[in-house]
Amino acid sequence: MARKLRGLERVLDAPALFAVAYGEVASSLYVALGIVAAAALGLTPLVLLLSGALFLLVSLSYAEGTASIPEAGGAATFVRRAFNDLAGFVTGWALFLDFLIVLALSALFVPHYVAEATSISVLRDEPWDVVAACVLVAAIAGVRIARRTRLHLGSLAVALLDLLVQATLVLLGLAFLVSPDSLADGLGFERGQDWGDLAFALPLAMIAYSGLETVANLADEAREPGRTLPRSLFSAIGLVVLVTVLVAVIGLSAYPVSGGETALGEEWLEAPLVGIAAAFDGSLPDAAVSTLRVAVGISGALILAAAATTSFSGITRLTRSLAEHGSLPRRFARRQRRALASRETIVVAAALAIGLLALTEVVAEGDPAFLAALYSFGVLLAFTAAQLAVLRLRVREPGLARPFRAGPSVRAAGRSLPLPALVGAPLTFAVWVLALATHDGARYAGSAWLAVGLVVFVAVRRSRRRGLMERVAVAELPAGAEYGRILVPLKLGDIGEEMVATAIALAKEHNAEVEAITVVRVPRRYPLEGKLPPEIAERVRASLEEARALGEEHGVDVRTDVLRARSIGHAILDEVRARDVDLVVMGSSARWRRQSRFFSPTVDFVLRRAPCEVLVVAFPEGVFEE
Repeated sequence: MARKLRGLERVLDAPALFAVAYGEVASSLYVALGIVAAAALGLTPLVLLLSGALFLLVSLSYAEGTASIPEAGGAATFVRRAFNDLAGFVTGWALFLDFLIVLALSALFVPHYVAEATSISVLRDEPWDVVAACVLVAAIAGVRIARRTRLHLGSLAVALLDLLVQATLVLLGLAFLVSPDSLADGLGFERGQDWGDLAFALPLAMIAYSGLETVANLADEAREPGRTLPRSLFSAIGLVVLVTVLVAVIGLSAYPVSGGETALGEEWLEAPLVGIAAAFDGSLPDAAVSTLRVAVGISGALILAAAATTSFSGITRLTRSLAEHGSLPRRFARRQRRALASRETIVVAAALAIGLLALTEVVAEGDPAFLAALYSFGVLLAFTAAQLAVLRLRVREPGLARPFRAGPSVRAAGRSLPLPALVGAPLTFAVWVLALATHDGARYAGSAWLAVGLVVFVAVRRSRRRGLMERVAVAELPAGAEYGRILVPLKLGDIGEEMVATAIALAKEHNAEVEAITVVRVPRRYPLEGKLPPEIAERVRASLEEARALGEEHGVDVRTDVLRARSIGHAILDEVRARDVDLVVMGSSARWRRQSRFFSPTVDFVLRRAPCEVLVVAFPEGVFEE
């Protein structure tokens, strides 16, 4: 082959994984602080501490699962292995929803941080913030379709910038905003609050620690997943929990609860960290406060845009894993040549994220707490399933290589079981029940999403004549992982027939489409348009009919076309670009080698200039005498 298709490479080391993990998890603070403060009021630091501790507990099970099974798909992968394909799909479908919500919320908050950094006030207003968010989602999707984004390039710089800005806020806040009086005024139960309010706020706080699944989906790109994933995960999460709680304390010190609300969850709902920067007015020079506000605005916009981008990457990896195992249509498993991901997945994800933004605007009047509650439905369901899967794998596959083991462990029925999963699974399930009981978004929209997913799963399985509980291995389900569209420039005669047969065999293996074209070279002394000589027209017609018939015989759709051109090579390249072809199949007879040329001029021309892979079959001398 002239060019090799680049697959996913193991290029992510510990610093890169830390950058992605910290960037993903820390980005949540820019979104979550205002949402949680609006619901929890003076209990915000406590709620964030409890949810952070639960998140860290869950991450122990994730680390063991992804280190043991370092494949794309995250929790859905080891849930599938521990139980069955249906359980794996339900987990993956819930996580798909969470990726979409992180994408939508990140995009929704970007305009507000940009507005604070640039003083473009219109971006703060409805509906322009939603319009800007939809444009951002569409733009990221367009870039993602055009080319693959490198997560490890630039992510470390953005994460370090974010860490620097947040550390500056913490240090300045502890020095100028936090005092015994401010803590007494800002923290604790507000008059009229009770433990029911804590139960209401706790599920919302899960949005403060997103990103765990994104890191898990990078297992097949990590250089040493068994060692670097846990190290990067725990260091990033531990640091984020500490910074999050400290920033919440500073925020409530700057904006104490008054009259059952705090400005942190009202005036600064969509840009809470900028609100904290603005609270230094009077404590710092005006120029310093302005600089700090701009820095926080830029940092927030960058980190949220990065989170939206990595959400697309997580979605493509997750859906590819589900499609490869027969849980989604096969198109979602394809890797397009430029993006190394399914174009259909990116388009569908962008459309659904934009739909979520529109639904929030219509149903919840733009209140992001609706999306946060819906996020808790999916993430808590997935977290519970992931921990149960780690427990079941300890029982079913005690000999499975586990580079990292969640500990401490306890002995039960002769098996070593991880205590974090034994404690964490009931806790995440209990918080999930709280989310259903206290939030309409989780109860109705979450249940509807799950119902739609089950319909999709049943339809896909029936179309493939597979059982709902049947395990579908990747090897049994070639899903076009490399080739989606194959072009065959037909030559009249035996070589053309062999090339069609080769293309159909490849298409059948990779679930691809075949485009068979015949290019008729028209000399310059004749017009391009016009009737072909009868004998040529008949041979072309017969050749294309043979290609279609051969495709039907093997269950492959072969599309045919006749082109007139001055140059056959140029015409082939034009069709490659116009049809977005992944592979060109060509044949070359031995007569050119008798002229000291390995390939014909046309084949050589296509080989040198094609923007995709080219498969050339050079037939030995004497096989075809033309």
